Amino acid sequence: MNTTQLECFMEVANFLNFSRAAERLRITQPAVSHQINTLENELGVKLFHRTSKSVRLTQEGFLFTQYAGEILKLSGLSKARMKESKEEVFRRIAIGCRNTTELRILRPALERLRELQPQVLPVLRLLPFDSIENLLMERNVNLMFSFRKSVPKKLKYHPLVQCPVVCVCSQSHPLASKQEVSIEELQTAGRIAACRPPAYSPDLFTIQGQVVGGRSPGEVLFCDDQEVVSSLVETGYAFAVMADLPNARLPGLCYIPLKDVQPLSFGAVQLPEDHNPILKYFLTLLENSMNQDDNETS
Repeated sequence: MNTTQLECFMEVANFLNFSRAAERLRITQPAVSHQINTLENELGVKLFHRTSKSVRLTQEGFLFTQYAGEILKLSGLSKARMKESKEEVFRRIAIGCRNTTELRILRPALERLRELQPQVLPVLRLLPFDSIENLLMERNVNLMFSFRKSVPKKLKYHPLVQCPVVCVCSQSHPLASKQEVSIEELQTAGRIAACRPPAYSPDLFTIQGQVVGGRSPGEVLFCDDQEVVSSLVETGYAFAVMADLPNARLPGLCYIPLKDVQPLSFGAVQLPEDHNPILKYFLTLLENSMNQDDNETS
């Protein structure tokens, strides 16, 4: 049974005339007759008494009008709800973040999005590295963040900002008074909080490795994620090497540029076939907010 059969049945029941029903449905009269015949065969009953001069409902046909009407009503309601759901999803943007730093860099752009497009709702997901990439591939998130060298080739990369590599330490640390510092100076600057891949991108991990190299085990505090690194730095146990991401600096810490180290490209990652206009609009807000913060910092 399908809705075409039911629509034909209801129109013939309303007009008691196959020609009028065909005109209303904008199909041919033989097509209407065929749909009624197949419906009667499926139900195993006659729905109409038909003669060359008249058409009238049988008892079974009269009873079936109630069921057919309810089914068509439910079908129409389902289509309307699915359309509303699709439109609602289109007004949402799902963003995957892998640490609290990425959540912080979103805030200025999210504030602008709320002001300029209040009907758009962000869905924020804080998940481990591999989980977010899987969610992106499965279209459960629209956007994630990454440094350029960490982006799989099958995904589309939008560069947002060039991030300086910095030494981060507490205000009481001996390095705190420096305007800039070299890798050689950091090699003898005491204890370092070091983060493993994939929490650190390959290029940042390489720079960190140059600083860690030659240290005794007691001078290196190995961490599972950036939150642990930040906690050790804030409490004065160690300094760290980080990318200076816009809008992400923690209060009370010193951010000292590294000499002769090139900035790292940081950006957003999406599926190449995702053409959601809200996503494109939000990427513009992100780029503007990050570069504005970068200019103010410099």
